[in-house]
Amino acid sequence: MKQLLRFSILLLAILMPALATAYDFEVDGIFYNINGNEATVTYNGLYDYSGSVTIPATVTYNGTTYPVTSIGKFAFYNCNGLTSVTIPNSVTSIGVSAFESCSGLMSVTIPNSVIFIGNEAFYYCSGLTSVTISNSVTSIGDEVFSGCSGLISITIPNSVTSIGHWAFNECIGLTSVTIPNSVIYIGEGAFRYCSSLMSVTIPNSVTTIGDNAFDYCSGLMSVTIPNSVTAIKDDAFHACLSLKDMYSYIANPTAVQMSSYAFYDMTADYSGRTLHVLQGTGDIYRADRRWYPYFGRIVDDLIPETLRGDVNGDLEVNIVDVNAVIAIILGRNTATAAADLNDDGEINIADINAIINIILNGTGN
Repeated sequence: MKQLLRFSILLLAILMPALATAYDFEVDGIFYNINGNEATVTYNGLYDYSGSVTIPATVTYNGTTYPVTSIGKFAFYNCNGLTSVTIPNSVTSIGVSAFESCSGLMSVTIPNSVIFIGNEAFYYCSGLTSVTISNSVTSIGDEVFSGCSGLISITIPNSVTSIGHWAFNECIGLTSVTIPNSVIYIGEGAFRYCSSLMSVTIPNSVTTIGDNAFDYCSGLMSVTIPNSVTAIKDDAFHACLSLKDMYSYIANPTAVQMSSYAFYDMTADYSGRTLHVLQGTGDIYRADRRWYPYFGRIVDDLIPETLRGDVNGDLEVNIVDVNAVIAIILGRNTATAAADLNDDGEINIADINAIINIILNGTGN
Protein backbone atom coordinates (compact mmCIF):
# COMPACT_ATOMS: atom_id res chain seq x y z
CA MET A 1 0.00 0.00 0.00
CA LYS A 2 2.82 2.38 0.92
CA GLN A 3 4.67 1.71 -2.35
CA LEU A 4 1.46 2.11 -4.33
CA LEU A 5 0.84 5.47 -2.68
CA ARG A 6 4.41 6.55 -3.46
CA PHE A 7 3.99 5.48 -7.10
CA SER A 8 0.71 7.39 -7.35
CA ILE A 9 2.31 10.56 -6.00
CA LEU A 10 5.25 10.29 -8.42
CA LEU A 11 2.91 9.61 -11.32
CA LEU A 12 0.89 12.67 -10.36
CA ALA A 13 4.07 14.75 -10.27
CA ILE A 14 5.07 13.55 -13.74
CA LEU A 15 1.67 14.43 -15.15
CA MET A 16 1.43 17.77 -13.39
CA PRO A 17 2.67 19.88 -16.34
CA ALA A 18 -0.17 18.53 -18.44
CA LEU A 19 -2.79 18.60 -15.70
CA ALA A 20 -2.05 21.86 -13.94
CA THR A 21 -3.65 25.14 -14.85
CA ALA A 22 -0.18 26.45 -14.06
CA TYR A 23 -0.10 29.68 -12.07
CA ASP A 24 -1.93 32.99 -11.82
CA PHE A 25 1.13 35.20 -12.07
CA GLU A 26 4.91 35.34 -11.78
CA VAL A 27 7.09 37.96 -10.09
CA ASP A 28 10.90 37.90 -9.98
CA GLY A 29 11.01 34.28 -11.06
CA ILE A 30 8.61 32.97 -8.40
CA PHE A 31 5.18 31.66 -9.37
CA TYR A 32 1.97 32.28 -7.43
CA ASN A 33 -1.69 31.42 -7.22
CA ILE A 34 -4.23 33.84 -5.78
CA ASN A 35 -6.36 32.52 -2.90
CA GLY A 36 -8.85 35.22 -2.00
CA ASN A 37 -6.76 38.08 -0.69
CA GLU A 38 -3.63 35.98 -0.27
CA ALA A 39 -0.94 34.48 -2.48
CA THR A 40 0.47 30.94 -2.51
CA VAL A 41 3.84 30.00 -3.99
CA THR A 42 2.95 27.35 -6.52
CA TYR A 43 4.32 24.66 -8.79
CA ASN A 44 5.20 25.97 -12.25
CA GLY A 45 5.61 22.70 -14.16
CA LEU A 46 9.19 23.48 -15.15
CA TYR A 47 11.33 22.44 -12.15
CA ASP A 48 13.52 25.48 -12.81
CA TYR A 49 14.11 26.98 -9.35
CA SER A 50 17.83 27.00 -8.58
CA GLY A 51 20.42 28.66 -6.37
CA SER A 52 19.19 30.73 -3.44
CA VAL A 53 15.54 31.71 -3.43
CA THR A 54 14.07 34.37 -1.16
CA ILE A 55 10.30 34.29 -0.90
CA PRO A 56 8.90 37.78 -0.23
CA ALA A 57 6.38 38.52 2.51
CA THR A 58 4.17 40.36 0.01
CA VAL A 59 3.89 40.43 -3.75
CA THR A 60 2.12 42.90 -6.05
CA TYR A 61 0.20 41.94 -9.17
CA ASN A 62 -2.05 44.15 -11.32
CA GLY A 63 -1.91 46.89 -8.72
CA THR A 64 -2.95 44.63 -5.82
CA THR A 65 -0.56 43.62 -3.04
CA TYR A 66 -1.02 40.14 -1.60
CA PRO A 67 0.55 38.68 1.55
CA VAL A 68 2.38 35.42 0.77
CA THR A 69 0.86 33.04 3.31
CA SER A 70 1.67 29.55 2.05
CA ILE A 71 3.98 27.38 -0.01
CA GLY A 72 1.78 25.06 -2.02
CA LYS A 73 1.92 21.36 -2.82
CA PHE A 74 4.93 20.39 -4.95
CA ALA A 75 5.90 24.08 -5.22
CA PHE A 76 9.63 23.31 -5.45
CA TYR A 77 9.37 19.62 -6.26
CA ASN A 78 12.54 18.07 -7.68
CA CYS A 79 14.42 21.38 -7.93
CA ASN A 80 17.83 19.76 -7.63
CA GLY A 81 19.64 23.05 -8.23
CA LEU A 82 17.96 24.79 -5.29
CA THR A 83 20.59 25.35 -2.57
CA SER A 84 18.80 27.51 0.00
CA VAL A 85 15.43 29.10 0.59
CA THR A 86 14.38 31.97 2.82
CA ILE A 87 10.79 31.74 4.03
CA PRO A 88 9.18 34.96 5.29
CA ASN A 89 7.26 35.35 8.55
CA SER A 90 4.04 35.75 6.58
CA VAL A 91 3.97 32.06 5.64
CA THR A 92 1.79 29.88 7.87
CA SER A 93 1.86 26.58 5.98
CA ILE A 94 4.21 24.48 3.87
CA GLY A 95 2.32 22.09 1.62
CA VAL A 96 2.65 18.39 0.90
CA SER A 97 5.91 17.55 -0.93
CA ALA A 98 6.70 21.26 -1.24
CA PHE A 99 10.47 20.64 -1.38
CA GLU A 100 10.47 16.93 -2.10
CA SER A 101 13.62 15.61 -3.82
CA CYS A 102 15.44 18.96 -3.72
CA SER A 103 18.73 17.11 -3.37
CA GLY A 104 20.85 20.27 -3.49
CA LEU A 105 18.98 22.07 -0.71
CA MET A 106 21.45 22.47 2.17
CA SER A 107 19.70 24.58 4.78
CA VAL A 108 16.28 25.95 5.59
CA THR A 109 14.90 28.03 8.44
CA ILE A 110 11.21 27.63 9.14
CA PRO A 111 9.93 30.87 10.69
CA ASN A 112 7.74 31.14 13.77
CA SER A 113 4.74 32.00 11.63
CA VAL A 114 4.57 28.45 10.21
CA ILE A 115 1.95 26.31 11.93
CA PHE A 116 1.58 23.46 9.45
CA ILE A 117 4.17 21.40 7.56
CA GLY A 118 2.63 18.93 5.12
CA ASN A 119 3.59 15.28 4.74
CA GLU A 120 6.80 14.65 2.78
CA ALA A 121 7.53 18.39 2.66
CA PHE A 122 11.31 17.77 2.63
CA TYR A 123 11.24 14.13 1.55
CA TYR A 124 14.64 12.99 0.24
CA CYS A 125 16.32 16.37 0.47
CA SER A 126 19.55 14.41 0.75
CA GLY A 127 21.81 17.47 0.89
CA LEU A 128 19.97 19.07 3.79
CA THR A 129 22.36 19.34 6.75
CA SER A 130 20.52 21.65 9.11
CA VAL A 131 16.92 22.50 9.85
CA THR A 132 15.45 24.97 12.29
CA ILE A 133 11.81 24.22 13.05
CA SER A 134 9.70 27.06 14.36
CA ASN A 135 8.21 26.90 17.87
CA SER A 136 4.71 27.26 16.46
CA VAL A 137 4.66 23.90 14.65
CA THR A 138 2.51 21.42 16.59
CA SER A 139 3.21 18.24 14.67
CA ILE A 140 5.89 16.83 12.38
CA GLY A 141 3.94 15.00 9.72
CA ASP A 142 4.51 11.71 7.94
CA GLU A 143 7.84 11.39 6.09
CA VAL A 144 8.56 15.12 6.39
CA PHE A 145 12.33 14.59 6.59
CA SER A 146 12.47 10.98 5.42
CA GLY A 147 15.58 10.28 3.36
CA CYS A 148 17.40 13.44 4.44
CA SER A 149 20.63 11.48 4.69
CA GLY A 150 22.81 14.55 5.23
CA LEU A 151 20.88 15.78 8.26
CA ILE A 152 23.23 15.66 11.26
CA SER A 153 21.16 17.02 14.14
CA ILE A 154 17.78 18.53 14.74
CA THR A 155 16.05 20.17 17.68
CA ILE A 156 12.33 19.67 17.89
CA PRO A 157 10.58 22.64 19.55
CA ASN A 158 8.39 22.40 22.65
CA SER A 159 5.30 23.17 20.57
CA VAL A 160 5.40 19.75 18.86
CA THR A 161 3.09 17.11 20.35
CA SER A 162 3.54 14.31 17.81
CA ILE A 163 6.23 12.97 15.49
CA GLY A 164 4.57 11.40 12.47
CA HIS A 165 5.10 8.08 10.74
CA TRP A 166 8.53 7.75 9.08
CA ALA A 167 9.25 11.42 9.89
CA PHE A 168 13.04 10.92 10.04
CA ASN A 169 13.27 7.55 8.31
CA GLU A 170 16.67 6.93 6.68
CA CYS A 171 18.27 10.05 8.14
CA ILE A 172 21.48 8.06 8.27
CA GLY A 173 23.64 11.06 9.23
CA LEU A 174 21.53 11.99 12.25
CA THR A 175 23.72 11.65 15.34
CA SER A 176 21.53 13.35 17.91
CA VAL A 177 17.97 14.44 18.39
CA THR A 178 16.32 16.31 21.23
CA ILE A 179 12.73 15.24 21.85
CA PRO A 180 10.93 17.82 23.99
CA ASN A 181 8.58 17.00 26.84
CA SER A 182 5.63 18.25 24.80
CA VAL A 183 5.72 15.14 22.58
CA ILE A 184 3.24 12.43 23.52
CA TYR A 185 3.40 10.25 20.40
CA ILE A 186 6.31 8.90 18.36
CA GLY A 187 4.91 7.43 15.16
CA GLU A 188 5.59 4.29 13.18
CA GLY A 189 9.12 4.17 11.79
CA ALA A 190 9.80 7.72 13.00
CA PHE A 191 13.56 7.18 13.32
CA ARG A 192 13.91 3.97 11.34
CA TYR A 193 17.34 3.40 9.77
CA CYS A 194 18.89 6.33 11.65
CA SER A 195 22.04 4.26 11.83
CA SER A 196 24.26 7.01 13.30
CA LEU A 197 21.94 7.82 16.20
CA MET A 198 23.76 6.81 19.38
CA SER A 199 21.48 7.71 22.29
CA VAL A 200 17.88 8.70 22.87
CA THR A 201 16.15 10.06 25.94
CA ILE A 202 12.41 9.83 25.54
CA PRO A 203 10.72 12.55 27.64
CA ASN A 204 8.28 11.88 30.45
CA SER A 205 5.34 12.90 28.26
CA VAL A 206 5.45 10.24 25.57
CA THR A 207 2.75 7.59 25.93
CA THR A 208 3.25 5.65 22.70
CA ILE A 209 6.35 4.46 20.86
CA GLY A 210 5.08 3.33 17.46
CA ASP A 211 5.84 0.30 15.30
CA ASN A 212 9.45 0.27 14.04
CA ALA A 213 10.04 3.68 15.67
CA PHE A 214 13.78 3.01 16.13
CA ASP A 215 14.02 -0.01 13.87
CA TYR A 216 17.52 -0.60 12.45
CA CYS A 217 19.11 2.18 14.51
CA SER A 218 22.26 0.10 14.43
CA GLY A 219 24.40 2.68 16.23
CA LEU A 220 22.00 3.21 19.12
CA MET A 221 23.78 2.38 22.35
CA SER A 222 21.48 3.68 25.10
CA VAL A 223 17.81 4.49 25.49
CA THR A 224 15.87 5.96 28.37
CA ILE A 225 12.15 5.13 28.60
CA PRO A 226 10.03 7.16 31.05
CA ASN A 227 7.19 5.96 33.25
CA SER A 228 4.67 7.79 31.04
CA VAL A 229 4.99 5.18 28.28
CA THR A 230 1.95 2.90 28.09
CA ALA A 231 2.54 1.31 24.67
CA ILE A 232 5.65 0.03 22.87
CA LYS A 233 4.62 -1.29 19.48
CA ASP A 234 5.96 -4.02 17.16
CA ASP A 235 9.69 -3.91 16.41
CA ALA A 236 10.02 -0.51 18.10
CA PHE A 237 13.69 -1.23 18.84
CA HIS A 238 14.23 -4.05 16.37
CA ALA A 239 17.79 -4.58 15.07
CA CYS A 240 19.39 -2.04 17.39
CA LEU A 241 22.60 -4.03 17.12
CA SER A 242 24.75 -1.76 19.33
CA LEU A 243 22.26 -1.39 22.17
CA LYS A 244 24.10 -1.80 25.47
CA ASP A 245 21.98 -0.05 28.10
CA MET A 246 18.27 0.61 28.35
CA TYR A 247 16.95 2.58 31.30
CA SER A 248 13.29 1.90 32.00
CA TYR A 249 11.47 4.01 34.57
CA ILE A 250 8.24 2.12 33.96
CA ALA A 251 7.06 1.09 37.42
CA ASN A 252 4.65 -1.61 36.24
CA PRO A 253 5.89 -3.19 32.99
CA THR A 254 3.04 -5.72 32.93
CA ALA A 255 0.58 -2.88 32.34
CA VAL A 256 2.38 -1.72 29.19
CA GLN A 257 0.83 -2.67 25.87
CA MET A 258 3.73 -4.04 23.88
CA SER A 259 4.81 -6.59 21.31
CA SER A 260 6.86 -9.65 22.19
CA TYR A 261 9.29 -8.49 19.51
CA ALA A 262 9.70 -4.88 20.60
CA PHE A 263 13.42 -5.44 21.34
CA TYR A 264 14.09 -8.29 18.93
CA ASP A 265 17.56 -8.55 17.37
CA MET A 266 18.05 -10.94 14.46
CA THR A 267 21.43 -12.01 15.86
CA ALA A 268 19.64 -13.35 18.96
CA ASP A 269 22.65 -12.36 21.06
CA TYR A 270 21.48 -10.28 24.00
CA SER A 271 24.37 -11.05 26.33
CA GLY A 272 25.83 -7.55 26.06
CA ARG A 273 22.60 -5.76 26.88
CA THR A 274 21.68 -4.47 30.31
CA LEU A 275 18.19 -3.36 31.28
CA HIS A 276 18.27 -0.90 34.17
CA VAL A 277 14.97 -0.73 36.07
CA LEU A 278 13.59 0.89 39.19
CA GLN A 279 14.73 -0.38 42.53
CA GLY A 280 12.51 -3.26 43.64
CA THR A 281 11.01 -3.97 40.19
CA GLY A 282 13.67 -6.32 38.79
CA ASP A 283 11.70 -9.51 39.51
CA ILE A 284 8.66 -8.11 37.69
CA TYR A 285 10.70 -7.48 34.55
CA ARG A 286 12.42 -10.86 34.77
CA ALA A 287 9.04 -12.61 34.92
CA ASP A 288 7.75 -10.73 31.86
CA ARG A 289 8.72 -12.63 28.71
CA ARG A 290 8.28 -9.51 26.58
CA TRP A 291 11.30 -7.97 28.34
CA TYR A 292 13.47 -10.63 29.91
CA PRO A 293 14.66 -12.67 26.90
CA TYR A 294 16.05 -9.59 25.17
CA PHE A 295 18.50 -8.45 27.84
CA GLY A 296 21.47 -10.35 29.20
CA ARG A 297 21.13 -8.64 32.58
CA ILE A 298 18.29 -6.92 34.36
CA VAL A 299 19.44 -4.80 37.30
CA ASP A 300 17.17 -2.72 39.53
CA ASP A 301 19.54 0.19 40.10
CA LEU A 302 17.35 3.15 39.14
CA ILE A 303 15.68 5.48 41.60
CA PRO A 304 12.13 6.76 40.89
CA GLU A 305 11.78 9.90 38.77
CA THR A 306 10.09 11.58 41.70
CA LEU A 307 13.36 11.34 43.68
CA ARG A 308 15.76 12.24 40.85
CA GLY A 309 17.51 15.44 41.78
CA ASP A 310 16.63 15.11 45.47
CA VAL A 311 20.29 14.99 46.41
CA ASN A 312 19.84 15.83 50.10
CA GLY A 313 16.94 13.40 50.59
CA ASP A 314 14.34 15.87 51.86
CA LEU A 315 11.76 14.78 49.20
CA GLU A 316 11.99 18.16 47.45
CA VAL A 317 14.07 19.35 44.49
CA ASN A 318 15.24 22.92 44.97
CA ILE A 319 18.28 25.18 45.18
CA VAL A 320 19.57 23.20 48.16
CA ASP A 321 20.04 20.22 45.85
CA VAL A 322 21.94 22.39 43.35
CA ASN A 323 24.30 23.37 46.14
CA ALA A 324 24.63 19.72 47.16
CA VAL A 325 25.74 18.75 43.64
CA ILE A 326 28.27 21.59 43.62
CA ALA A 327 29.64 20.23 46.90
CA ILE A 328 29.95 16.76 45.33
CA ILE A 329 31.82 18.18 42.33
CA LEU A 330 34.19 20.06 44.65
CA GLY A 331 34.77 16.90 46.65
CA ARG A 332 33.13 18.10 49.84
CA ASN A 333 30.22 15.62 49.74
CA THR A 334 29.85 11.98 48.79
CA ALA A 335 28.10 11.32 45.46
CA THR A 336 24.61 9.79 45.50
CA ALA A 337 22.57 8.16 42.73
CA ALA A 338 20.04 10.98 42.93
CA ALA A 339 22.73 13.43 41.78
CA ASP A 340 23.51 11.58 38.53
CA LEU A 341 20.44 12.72 36.63
CA ASN A 342 21.64 11.74 33.16
CA ASP A 343 22.88 8.28 34.24
CA ASP A 344 26.32 8.77 32.69
CA GLY A 345 28.18 7.68 35.83
CA GLU A 346 29.56 11.16 36.44
CA ILE A 347 28.47 14.12 38.55
CA ASN A 348 29.15 17.38 36.71
CA ILE A 349 27.64 20.60 35.37
CA ALA A 350 25.18 18.62 33.21
CA ASP A 351 23.55 17.30 36.38
CA ILE A 352 23.31 20.81 37.83
CA ASN A 353 21.55 21.96 34.64
CA ALA A 354 19.19 18.99 34.87
CA ILE A 355 18.23 19.89 38.46
CA ILE A 356 17.63 23.49 37.42
CA ASN A 357 15.33 22.19 34.66
CA ILE A 358 13.40 20.18 37.23
CA ILE A 359 13.02 23.26 39.41
CA LEU A 360 11.91 25.44 36.49
CA ASN A 361 9.98 22.97 34.30
CA GLY A 362 9.33 19.87 36.34
CA THR A 363 11.57 17.73 34.16
CA GLY A 364 15.25 16.98 33.92
CA ASN A 365 15.16 16.62 30.10
